[in-house]
Amino acid sequence: MNVVAFNGSPRPKGNTSQLIEAVLDPLRNAGIGCETIQIGGQTIRGCTACMKCRELLNRQCIIDEDIVNDCIAKMDAADAILIGTPTYFANVTTETKGLMDRAGFVLRGNGNRLSRKVGAAAVAVRRAGAMTAFHSINDFFYINDMIIPGSSYWSIGIGRQQGDVQSDDEGLGTMKRLGENMVWLLEKLC
Repeated sequence: MNVVAFNGSPRPKGNTSQLIEAVLDPLRNAGIGCETIQIGGQTIRGCTACMKCRELLNRQCIIDEDIVNDCIAKMDAADAILIGTPTYFANVTTETKGLMDRAGFVLRGNGNRLSRKVGAAAVAVRRAGAMTAFHSINDFFYINDMIIPGSSYWSIGIGRQQGDVQSDDEGLGTMKRLGENMVWLLEKLC
């Protein structure tokens, strides 16, 4: 079993990364392979709806000057996908949105490749807007026919400066429980 995580924050070691690690710890402890890909700070174009991915049926986006095709291949091969983002103007970062739009369009149009995979969100927030970001990620999972595990609360961690989420005990506990539930679900499914 393997999990691929995407960090949509431009800060590779920031609060979003720390929340992702809190989710992945129980998975690693259970012997599940985990990989994190840094997408925040990359130049990721949005989907242009050119339909080439659905014409060529090669599981790739025609736009090939960024990392999205590598990310699509990782999603296709994974048993579970974790998407983490900070909250920017009450939503996901543009890199996260670009990845979700293009990967979703390609993989849905090439045989609904994400169907019945596990999907989970981890959202960092300073104060407000996290629920919209959380729902945006989960909407990506829902439209791709994925299975979303719950946790003890919404998987949101509060913090402004790098490392502030380490003081959010409830947020970290929620992330840990999310990781434990992902382990349980993956063991049932795989």
